[in-house]
Amino acid sequence: MEVTREMVEKIADLAKLSFSDEEMEEIRLDLAQMIGFVDQLKALDLDGVPPLTHMTDAVNAWREDRAIPGLPCEEALSNAPSVEGPFMTVPKFIQKP
Repeated sequence: MEVTREMVEKIADLAKLSFSDEEMEEIRLDLAQMIGFVDQLKALDLDGVPPLTHMTDAVNAWREDRAIPGLPCEEALSNAPSVEGPFMTVPKFIQKP
């Protein structure tokens, strides 16, 4: 498939992009190269080759989902600069108009 300047202009217009003449030619050549690569892939004989669904044979390599105890409140607040009861306090930064 030949990629023409008009095709690139139409794609650029649909994407609301503008390019210089040099950029337009570079994009045209890049698109032609990509389409040429896809055409090479189309020429492959893939009869009997199962579709690839995953890159590896690993299946759900996730850890078990289980509840564990969290930090005690005192330990969680131990490095806080200012604490009031079981809460960390921060300076007020929102002012009402």
